[in-house]
Amino acid sequence: MESPGIDAGLMQWLLERVRSGASPDAVLAAMVERGWDAAAAAAALETAMREHLAEHAREHGLPAPERVPCPVEMNGASVIDAGDRRVTVLANMLHPRVVVFGGVLADDECDALVAMGRERLRPSPVLDMETGVDAVHASRTSDGMFFRRGENALCERIERRLAALVDWPLENGEGLQLLRYGPGAEYRPHYDYFDPARPGSAKTLARGGQRVASVVMYLNTPERGGATTFPDARFEVAAVKGNAVFFAYDRPHPMTGSLHAGAPVVAGEKWVATKWLRVGRYD
Repeated sequence: MESPGIDAGLMQWLLERVRSGASPDAVLAAMVERGWDAAAAAAALETAMREHLAEHAREHGLPAPERVPCPVEMNGASVIDAGDRRVTVLANMLHPRVVVFGGVLADDECDALVAMGRERLRPSPVLDMETGVDAVHASRTSDGMFFRRGENALCERIERRLAALVDWPLENGEGLQLLRYGPGAEYRPHYDYFDPARPGSAKTLARGGQRVASVVMYLNTPERGGATTFPDARFEVAAVKGNAVFFAYDRPHPMTGSLHAGAPVVAGEKWVATKWLRVGRYD
């Protein structure tokens, strides 16, 4: 049956259910009963969710949303062509916006990144939002280093793959960051965006604007622990070699639900490569 169009009455009906706290599955089931195709229903529900969040922002004086990468539609493709590699979709969450990908990197690419960065590791800093200067902090107990964007052939290949995967301009990405977490190491819950109200944000926001998404790629599989957790959603992503987790945040505010953490490594070690995406060109 052909799906009906999205008119003002339907949007109001969807918004009423979103505001009431109805589960997405229940709303989708009701729409299918009304004659909607499942994929079209999912797209309409996503539109209603975005309108609900925008309405909430207007009413409470919250920051305006930015356009963010959107690599996967709800109930969309299970495999994505990322240019030089086909990547599988393992999980897809609307709020917070989280997508888990399988097979983003080949084993030899993971091993090569670790080998190239191992000798350049230093204690990982955290940006001091008051001064705008990076400093070592107790909340982050990893070692890390940065590759410049396009620093070598491998980095450039991975960066182009990620740009195709999440449909975001290559030049809007920061260089890859390599991180190693030893036994007991962790990164406590935090947000990746920069708080524009803090004086230390001005310097980094001048280089490409706000961060709007993150991609964390797992370069090995720890013996135990080391998951990426999203406390607000009570969701965690296991660290599995070659896989990655993408998450987006359309404004610098906790309402995005993008609070996340690197859980402690219980046994073995964890290696990851992180890619942050900006709203504009990053130089």
